[in-house]
Amino acid sequence: MLEVRFVLNGTDTTAVYEEGMHFLEVLREHCGITSPKDGCAPQGYCGCCTILVGGRPALACLRDPVTIRDKEVMTLEGIPERQREVLARAFVKEGAVQCGFCIPGIVARASWLLGRGLAADPLEVTKALSGHLCRCTGFTRIVDAICTAGEAWDQGTLPEGPPRNADFFGAAFGLGDNGAPGNGDSVPRSGDGVGTCSNRYRGQDHALGTKPYIADMKVDGMLHGAMVLSEHPRAEVLSIDTSAALAMEGVERVITAGDVPGERFVGLIRHDWPIFVACGEITRCVGDVLALVVADTQFLARRAADAVAVTYAQLKPVTDPIAALEPDAPAIHEGGNLLELCAFARGDVDAALAQSVHVIEQTFRTQRIEHAYLEPEACLAVPEGDRLKVYSQGQGVHDDQTQIAAVLGLETEQIDVELVSNGGAFGGKEDLSVQAQTALAARLLGRPVRTVLTREQSIRIHPKRHPITMHYTVGADAQGHLTAVRARMIGDTGAYASVGMKVLERAAGHCCGAYQVPNVQVEARTVYTNNPPCGAMRGFGANQAAFAIDGILDLLAERVGVDGYDIRERNILGPGDRFATGQLMTASCGVRQTLEAVREVYKSARYAGIACGIKNTGIGNGMEDSGRVRIEVAPGGRLRIVTGYTEMGQGLFTILRQVVCEETGLSPEIMEVLAISDPDVVCGMTTASRATALNSAATQIAARELSDALSESSLEDLAGRCFRGEYVCDFTTKPGADTDEPRTHLTFGYATQVVVLDEDGRLERVVAAHDVGRAINPLLCAGQIEGSVHMGLGYALSEDLPCTGGHLDSLLLRDLGILKAKETPRIDVILVEVPDEVGGYGSKGVGEIGLVPTAGAVAGALYAYDGVRRFELPMIDAPAATAVPKSRRVETAKGSAAPPPGG
Repeated sequence: MLEVRFVLNGTDTTAVYEEGMHFLEVLREHCGITSPKDGCAPQGYCGCCTILVGGRPALACLRDPVTIRDKEVMTLEGIPERQREVLARAFVKEGAVQCGFCIPGIVARASWLLGRGLAADPLEVTKALSGHLCRCTGFTRIVDAICTAGEAWDQGTLPEGPPRNADFFGAAFGLGDNGAPGNGDSVPRSGDGVGTCSNRYRGQDHALGTKPYIADMKVDGMLHGAMVLSEHPRAEVLSIDTSAALAMEGVERVITAGDVPGERFVGLIRHDWPIFVACGEITRCVGDVLALVVADTQFLARRAADAVAVTYAQLKPVTDPIAALEPDAPAIHEGGNLLELCAFARGDVDAALAQSVHVIEQTFRTQRIEHAYLEPEACLAVPEGDRLKVYSQGQGVHDDQTQIAAVLGLETEQIDVELVSNGGAFGGKEDLSVQAQTALAARLLGRPVRTVLTREQSIRIHPKRHPITMHYTVGADAQGHLTAVRARMIGDTGAYASVGMKVLERAAGHCCGAYQVPNVQVEARTVYTNNPPCGAMRGFGANQAAFAIDGILDLLAERVGVDGYDIRERNILGPGDRFATGQLMTASCGVRQTLEAVREVYKSARYAGIACGIKNTGIGNGMEDSGRVRIEVAPGGRLRIVTGYTEMGQGLFTILRQVVCEETGLSPEIMEVLAISDPDVVCGMTTASRATALNSAATQIAARELSDALSESSLEDLAGRCFRGEYVCDFTTKPGADTDEPRTHLTFGYATQVVVLDEDGRLERVVAAHDVGRAINPLLCAGQIEGSVHMGLGYALSEDLPCTGGHLDSLLLRDLGILKAKETPRIDVILVEVPDEVGGYGSKGVGEIGLVPTAGAVAGALYAYDGVRRFELPMIDAPAATAVPKSRRVETAKGSAAPPPGG
C-alpha cells in the first residue's frame, strides 16, 4: 500500500492507496468524495472527473496520486457556499441539467471560470467546455447556465427570472400563438403546473454532484464485482481458469455459468442472451460474459478479473449480414441467422411504378452508433432475508425484476427493483447488462454486491444503433407527387436479438417518412452476426428510414425542378392521409405546421437543407401501451409519487410533479418521485417516447382523485391514503394486419428541421420546428430537442463505431466522433402545439423525434454547398464534419477524409 498527503477542500488529508490506482479512485474509494464522476477512466476524455488542483482544472483520472503530493485539491464539496448556490441555481434555471452525470465536472470548471471573471463570456465558456462531453443537452443550455452564473456572480446576486433563451414558441420567427392551435400562450406559464418551466426535480443536487448514482452508493459489508469478457467474437470456450484470481487476497468468489440456479438465457423478447457463456459453448460477440469476480474492493476485483485465464478454439466470425443469410453460413443461433422478416404492402406498387413519370432507385447505408451515455452500467444488489433488493439504472424496473427472478430461480415477488435515476440511456439500458450477474453474486454470498462497468466494457456489452442498408425504388408523377415506394432493408442486429426485430419493424413502418404515398411495399430483414448486438437507440429505426426517404425527396425535387421545401409541401402528410402502414392521420397531425414554421428560414438561406420527420409515440404494433401511477400521502403532509417508468434525463419525474401541481395546487416541494417494481405501477419499458404522454394521463387521473379528497379533508388527515391512476391503450394493430383500418401506433410526433451552412461549408445553424402536442414543460421539452439535434448532427457527420472481424476498432470515447461544444452550431427550437387525442394534456413524444430528420437536412445542406449527393452515413468527407478525430480519418490522394476500411 502507498500513501499520499495533500490538502483536500481545505483539510490536510492522508490517503492510503494501492499501486496502479489513479487519483479519481483515491478520491472516490478512499476519501469518500463522489462529486467527480467516472465516465471513462482512465481515458481522460469525458471531463466528468474534473477537479481543481492548485486552483486549476484537472482530470482526476489522468493524475497519478504521487503528482498530487502536497497539492491543494478542491472538489465541488469544498467550493464556497455562495459559488455552489449561484452555479446550482443557474444550471437549473437554464435547463442545463438532464441526466446530470456530466454536470458536476462541468460545474467544477465553471467555478474556475467564475474565479477568473470569464464565466459571463459565451466564447470563453464554449472554449472551456472543450474538455467535456455531454450526450443529453447539446451544450446550448450549459453555455447559457454558466453565462447566467457569471453575470449573477459579477453582480453579487442570485440567478432568477426566466431562462435566457425562452422563445420556445417561435415569436422570433413571426409565428405567435405557438405556430399552431394550442394553449395560445406566446411564453410559458408561470408557476409549477402544466405548461410551466418548473424546476427540474432534484436539479440542484444533480448540478452539485450530491444526487447519488449507483456507482456512488455504498452499504455496509458491500463487495464489488468485475466482469470477465470474451476476447473473441466467435470461439469455443475450452476452459476458464480462475485459480490465479482466487489466490489473490480479498477475492471472495469467481462466479461462472455453473453457478446459475435458474434460467441462464435472458432477453426482452427472445431469450437468446446468456448471462454467462459456459465452457464448451461458442461465444457470439466480444461482449459475452464468461465470469464475474467478486472481491472486497473495486480495484482488486478488476485486477483479479484480469488474472482469469481463458483458453479458446477460435472460429471464423460471421460479420456481414448479407453473407450471414447464405445457406452455408454458420448458424449463430439454432434457428438460423434470419431473426425476423417484417413485410407488408398496400396498393399496387408495380402498376404505380409503371405509370410514374419519375422513377428513382437508390441505396442508402447507415452506420453502427455507440450510445455513449456518460454513466457506465452499474448495479447494486442487497440481500434482505429471502428477498433481494436490486438498485438498477435500467429502463424498465419490472422487466429487470422478471428476468432477475428467472435467473435466480425465485418468485418474481422476491425481487424488489428500484430505479436509481440514471446517467443517460437513449435506449441502450433496456437490456440487462450487469443486473442478473450482480444479483446472483449477492444471493450466493449473502452480502451486498455492486458491479460497475468500465467504459471499455460498456462499449463492448450493450446494444448499439443498427447499421441498415436500404434499397429504395420510388415513383412520382410529373409534379413530384409520390405514387409508390418499394423498400428493401437489411439490418445487422449483431449477436443477440435484443429488440432488433422491432427496430427493423419500425424502420419498415416509417419507410415513407412524413409523406403520403398511396402504394407501398416493404421488406425488412433483421440478421444475426457476430458483431456487437444492436437494439434500441433514440430514433429506433425511424431515423435510418428518414435519411433514405428524404434523400429520395431531394433527388425528386431536382428532377421536377423545385426546391426542397416545395417538394415536401406537395407530399406532406395531413389529416385524412395514410401513413406508410395504412394508419389514417387524425386532426392531431401537425407536420405541415412544422414545415410552414421554417419556410422563410429555408428559402432565405444560401446553403440550406430541409427534412421532415415522423416518429411513433408508444410501442403500438399490436402491443399494449400503459401508464400507471400511485400517489401516496405520507405523514407530515408530504406526497410520494410512484411509477414504473424510468427517469433518465428526459424530465419524467419533473413532469409528474407538475401534473399533481396542476390538478391539486400543491407545492412540488412536498413531493418525492420514485420508480419501483411495484405491481400497482406496471408500465413496461421506458421506450418509444411514451412515458410522458402515458404517465401524465395516468397521473392526472390519480391527482384528480386526490384533489377531490382534499376538498373534504386536509392533506395531513389523508396520511396513509393512496390514489391510483391507470391509462391503458390496447387498440393498435400489427403492420400488415388484415384490417380495413390499421392503427399501428397510438400517435406520432412530428418535426421539420433546416440545417444552414456558412460560406466554408461548416455548420452554422439548425432550426428545429417540432409539433409536441402540448409542451408540459417548455424548457425541458426544448432541451430534449436540442440534445437530439446534437446527437443527430453527430450521426450525420462524424459518429461511427466500426468493426473489423467482429472486433470493435476502438474502445475510446475520443474515437466515437461525438461533437464537442465548439463544433455544435446554434440550435433554434420552435415548439408547435397541435393537441393530441391520446397523450396526457394533448402531449406527444419528443425524446426521439429530434434526430429523425437531422441527417436528411444535413445531406441537403451539403448538396446545396458542394453539389455532391451523399447516400451513406456518416458523411465524414464533408467540410462540416469537424469533430472527426484524425485517428479515424483515412486520407485519400486528394487529402479528403474517407471512412476507414470496414466502416
